[in-house]
Amino acid sequence: MPAVLVLGSVNMDLFVRGPRLPAPGETVLGGMFYQAHGGKGANQAVAAARASRHRVTFVGAVGDDSLGDRARGAFAKENLNCDHLKTVPDTPTGVALILVDEAGENLISVASGANADLSAADVDKLPEDLFSGDGVFLACLESPLDTVARGLRRARQAGMQTVLNPAPVVDPEACRALLPDVDVLTPNAVEAAALTEMLVDNPASAILAAKQIQQLGARVAVVTLGAAGCVVVDDEATVIPALSVDAVDTTGAGDTFNGTLAVALAEDRSLVDAARWAAVAASISVTRRGAQPSLPTRAEIEALWRE
Repeated sequence: MPAVLVLGSVNMDLFVRGPRLPAPGETVLGGMFYQAHGGKGANQAVAAARASRHRVTFVGAVGDDSLGDRARGAFAKENLNCDHLKTVPDTPTGVALILVDEAGENLISVASGANADLSAADVDKLPEDLFSGDGVFLACLESPLDTVARGLRRARQAGMQTVLNPAPVVDPEACRALLPDVDVLTPNAVEAAALTEMLVDNPASAILAAKQIQQLGARVAVVTLGAAGCVVVDDEATVIPALSVDAVDTTGAGDTFNGTLAVALAEDRSLVDAARWAAVAASISVTRRGAQPSLPTRAEIEALWRE
């Protein structure tokens, strides 16, 4: 049974959907407010769980508050093993404030809360049987970098395939230091630009950035480009176009892509085939509001995959 192990953040997402995104210092009226479970790690774990035929393990941290209780309750309804979800005393659960415009574009600000307390020591305490040699380890950068580094190293030593979604890239140099332990790096255009100090705004420039990422240490790179699809660069470069859909909210689209990519790789699909499958999943997610509420099931992905 292929294992998917996800390490990452847990947030409660607080949304305001308005006619447009405000400029600095500007107030935009007419918005609609709603809440949804989120956090890049949790989104990726739930995306993987809904896409997988097998149970997915999630390692993260929540506070001892009502938001943490709600997150645990939501995870209990998914195909997730949360035995290693840490509760941090006297600490709030992470919160993300998200502004979304009518075109589905967004701005996000995050208060990490308990996510900052997930430590490298917590990774060391995880049982050996979570690190399956034929499985996939997936992480993002909303957890402390030394924690992510320890997870990548332990997974690599166990023979797992490692996938890192470098989001957000707060410290490019520190992120580059992680790359030798990364099999598949999955930046978006902004993150690829930060890591390579190159302009990344189309498939051609994304391919150049992906090749530079390989030179920095990652084995292969998949650069996502939103409505322009993604590029996969391993021994060759492949451009995968996005499906044409009416986007409502792009929040969580990258997380959908990463979670489903990890599942496809664990099922021993080729990287290009896995990226195509993940792109279908992401195209479904942008047609719905919220992060976790938008994540598709395996049946939904397969139905569109066959068309």
